[in-house]
Amino acid sequence: MNQNALTPFRIDIPPADLDDLRDRLARTRWPIPVPGRDDRTDFTRGIPLVYLEELAEYWRDGFDWRAQEEKLNQYEQFTTVVDGQTFHVVHVRSANPEAIPLMLNHGWPGSFVEYQRLIPLLTDEFHVVIPSLPGFGFSSPLSGTGWELARTTAAYAELMTRLGYERFGAHGTDIGAGTTGRLAALYPERVIGTHLGADPRWLGLVGDKFPYPDDLSDDEIAQLEVLRTEDAADRGYLLMQNHRPDTIGAALTDSPVGQLAWIAEKFKTRTGDANRTPDESVDRDQLLTNISLYWFTRSGASSAQFYYESEHSGLDLVMASGVPSGWAVFDSHPLIRRALDPWKAIGHWSEFAEGGHFPAMEETELLADDIRVFFRGIS
Repeated sequence: MNQNALTPFRIDIPPADLDDLRDRLARTRWPIPVPGRDDRTDFTRGIPLVYLEELAEYWRDGFDWRAQEEKLNQYEQFTTVVDGQTFHVVHVRSANPEAIPLMLNHGWPGSFVEYQRLIPLLTDEFHVVIPSLPGFGFSSPLSGTGWELARTTAAYAELMTRLGYERFGAHGTDIGAGTTGRLAALYPERVIGTHLGADPRWLGLVGDKFPYPDDLSDDEIAQLEVLRTEDAADRGYLLMQNHRPDTIGAALTDSPVGQLAWIAEKFKTRTGDANRTPDESVDRDQLLTNISLYWFTRSGASSAQFYYESEHSGLDLVMASGVPSGWAVFDSHPLIRRALDPWKAIGHWSEFAEGGHFPAMEETELLADDIRVFFRGIS
């Protein structure tokens, strides 16, 4: 048996799983409404019940998984086993003989679905490769403990070798920014360039993952502290997944509405327009396709394990100084480059007022254009 085999893969969720989802949604045991909490746009205490009920009703009666499944199956997909773990990979070859291999790296609560609308905007210049993180989507079930950034990065490099790409570029957001940066740091001879999607939430990492700038004014420090406080208030999910993934994993696996609330809320707090509901910031069907993927593969639980492993790995965020890098900042903030790139070391830096944490879903064309511009500049 060839241990390096790329096995063709096609998504085909069993009908019984679709029926089970609709049945569970129909039998949801809803919380008792709290008087005065009837504003569907008020997320100050989490996702509002009235909005969650609307979204769940559409998921049950209006959402067509088979139609979305057919769209996803338009793209070539494989599974392969690396270091004992099954990995799912989307591989879309360009017709352009000069195309650059480009890996798109997702994070949580995203998946390969996050890049669904980006793919056709890139294949004129790139061979697109989208691996799923271990424990996410069809890169499941987990083969065991120990899957964190370093081990995943090594697996990703091996995936590109198996696909026949010695040299390649990489783009990533969220956890995907970590795998992208580590690929360049560990394999600088292979990585052509790295392109990261960022947003003001990154400022919450100043003083933790990034050093605190020593030349900020009192007003700038005050602004930064406000952002750090806001970020800290949104870290309940992070603390839970970092330290108690088994506990939250049981709830996410048994309750589709629990999984829906757990993910949909992040498309409110991490998207650019505070006045929009999650399905106004991104396409409702794409959002629910992403959430459905978590539900059908039971990866609400296994994806949380990645957070635990990373939190306890002792690894730092690394970037490669010798590999060209580009950043595209969405929903930008005046302090972001002052705080994260004070030495102007990043060669390509773009800032956009639009978008947020999920640029491939929120501002697909802006992201595609910036990726193209960056790689044209270094090729």
